[in-house]
Amino acid sequence: MHHFSDLFAQLGLPNDNLAIQHFIASHFPLSPDFRLPEAPFWSPAQAAFLHEAILQDSDWVEMVDQLSVALREV
Repeated sequence: MHHFSDLFAQLGLPNDNLAIQHFIASHFPLSPDFRLPEAPFWSPAQAAFLHEAILQDSDWVEMVDQLSVALREV
């Protein structure tokens, strides 16, 4: 089981609470037209990781889904 902050670390992003809040605020709201890995702010490696996590239903998928929701909720 991974924590939300672990996903940010895995993506090579700062993973303290303030940095996570800033990331979400900076990229909110993500258009419903984009699947999370297709968002324009990811590097190719980050997008590939997110895509594979979803495709393979890996142990990261729950945190990936949580990030997707956080970027879209009002």
